[in-house]
Amino acid sequence: MNRMIEQLLQTCPYKVHLFVKDAKAKGYFHSLLIDEVFSSASLIKVPILIAVLDHVERHERSLDEVIQIQSENRVDFSVITEQQLNESTLYELLVWMIITSDNTATNVLIDYLGMDALNTYFGKIGLTHTTLQRKMMDFVRLESGFDNVTTARDMAHLFTRIYRQDLLSVPFSTLAIDILSRQRVHESLTRYLVEDIHIAHKTGGLDSVDHDVGIVFNHVNDYIIGVFVTEVTNNDEARQFIGRLSKAVYEQVVTQKGVLE
Repeated sequence: MNRMIEQLLQTCPYKVHLFVKDAKAKGYFHSLLIDEVFSSASLIKVPILIAVLDHVERHERSLDEVIQIQSENRVDFSVITEQQLNESTLYELLVWMIITSDNTATNVLIDYLGMDALNTYFGKIGLTHTTLQRKMMDFVRLESGFDNVTTARDMAHLFTRIYRQDLLSVPFSTLAIDILSRQRVHESLTRYLVEDIHIAHKTGGLDSVDHDVGIVFNHVNDYIIGVFVTEVTNNDEARQFIGRLSKAVYEQVVTQKGVLE
């Protein structure tokens, strides 16, 4: 697998951070630049999902709790904004935040817990370089040098714990995986896979980055893969690369019943 990945990396004109690992094991089958910090884009929504579910569970709140949507949290290209909703349940906000990467829903949820509380929770669960510093589409703060950041190692750690279901109770862990499995954005990891696979994943993209990370459930060997492309000048080209790498890993593990080594 390492040789195959190295050959694919030579075809990518951008900077790539990545990992491939057995979902049940600690080590990596392949990793590259996993400790280098980069802009998380919408990947930050996954730890927000877990943090909100943890809060609901610990404080015995209800996912049916209705949350008001303030005008300052509305952004364009949002399912919430399109529907002109003035309120929504926590459950709906969590689902839209992940499956369509809804930025209005994300901003509402950031206010629900607070940025400081979210960052404290990220550190508590072992995300050492994942930080929330701005709301979605807050380009003024971004231009001032405040961005949401993470590392490949942090994403590997997070998705491994989601897979092992040791962050939340079994029902809430199952819910988190279910929401991630209903992802509607399929431009990267699943781009070239013809099979209807079960993958719990999240994409993230800005003009200069494209990411996708998730758990690939299969009958041979469940694995976690994350590909994070930075210094991008052509987003579709970056997504095509992620798709090619993902397909090569999937074919070796599942179609050819190979081993991750």
